[in-house]
Amino acid sequence: MATAYGPDTRDHKAPGARGHTGQGVGPQGQAPGQVPVKHFLPAALRAPLDPRSWRELLYVVLSLPLSTAVFVFAITMTSVGAGLLVTFIGIPLLAVGLAACRGFGVLERARARGLLKLDVAEPVRVRGKSGGPMSWVGAVLKSGVSWRHLLYALLHFPWAVFTFCVSVTFWSYGLAALTYPLWQWVFPVFVGADGIQLYGDRTHAYYLDSPAELAATSAVGLVLVLVSPWIVRGLVSVDRLMVSGLLGPSALSARVTELESDRGVVVDTAAADLRRIERDLHDGAQARLVALAMDLGLAKEKFTDDPEAAARMVDEAHGEVKVALQELRDLARGIHPAVLTDRGLDAALSAIASRCTVPVTVEVDLDARPAQAIEGIAYFTVSELLQNVSKHARATRATVDVWRTSDRLMLQVTDDGRGGASASAGSGLAGLTGRLDAVDGVLVVNSPPGGPTTITAELPWRG
Repeated sequence: MATAYGPDTRDHKAPGARGHTGQGVGPQGQAPGQVPVKHFLPAALRAPLDPRSWRELLYVVLSLPLSTAVFVFAITMTSVGAGLLVTFIGIPLLAVGLAACRGFGVLERARARGLLKLDVAEPVRVRGKSGGPMSWVGAVLKSGVSWRHLLYALLHFPWAVFTFCVSVTFWSYGLAALTYPLWQWVFPVFVGADGIQLYGDRTHAYYLDSPAELAATSAVGLVLVLVSPWIVRGLVSVDRLMVSGLLGPSALSARVTELESDRGVVVDTAAADLRRIERDLHDGAQARLVALAMDLGLAKEKFTDDPEAAARMVDEAHGEVKVALQELRDLARGIHPAVLTDRGLDAALSAIASRCTVPVTVEVDLDARPAQAIEGIAYFTVSELLQNVSKHARATRATVDVWRTSDRLMLQVTDDGRGGASASAGSGLAGLTGRLDAVDGVLVVNSPPGGPTTITAELPWRG
């Protein structure tokens, strides 16, 4: 006998919150499009052999010595620097300690990236305004990121001690009990006992030595081995929160970076639109008007010599004027159609649908009109998607649905074409994704080979 070793309105169409890529993520972080790996054993039984479990255990084991060293350093530098604040030496000394904690943060992010597969962005570097040493000291002391790194160094040490003790205890006891029948012979040969002593006093002693007790011990060890990876996984989830919350950029900093990127997309898009308008004017209406002016000049010269030829030339010029006016109307419609301003999305999208090469059913369910900027983006998004249907989809019909859900404007274009549409880099959908992202929008593409294709766009609702 024995016990222990002894002494994660139509919402079904919504693609999700901001940041959705539209590609999807498979089970256990599986890459988009990757064929799922079939396993004969459930995850609970595979966990002890999963490389992820051993990476997480290695992370826990390495955390103890690293956190101990950094904790001692952080406490020492902070105490000495705070104690010397009455002198000039304490200020730069405290700044150096904070900078060293930031350096430790680089190591921790790399360790989390390699062992936990947690990618945390680098926080903004500290730069002094003047570039001098005292300017750098002031920037370090005023940086919230530096103090968060110090807080991580102080908090992670007791947590690392706790996780190390729990994880190593469960794994070592589990493996030892599981393999006990293989090394039980050590006790009678080298210890002079029959096996692991479960209980003993002056008159009685119980050892795990019978075949049934060996099997029971091994079974208990198997349970511990199966449970240990999940215990470690639960413990390192706290490490994930600490690394991402304390060692990464602040939410405000991340938002500023995102807005800077979006601003660049908006500027590039506006420049591209201006170049397109200039090219269309130069190569289309402007060239046609120049030719029209030349024809009218020739007709004017022929009025006295050959009135009939002049009349024919004026008649041809009249036709050219009509074509030029149509091109200018098309160009104006491409900038911002009047029907959109006057009558809203329903009428404007119906006009687009009427020009599509396949029958299109349009359904707009809005109780109010969004802001003009959002309305324009929605119009051009549907226009671009219907152009793709006309040019590439080989479809026989398409549908356009527009509705509002909470504070989001939803657009969905579906066709029964050949499918295979992708928002990968270099495609028109990639450019459309960038435009939507610049206004906190999302484009989700669901287009398996063979079809059908469903593309959903989500825009912020601004009244």
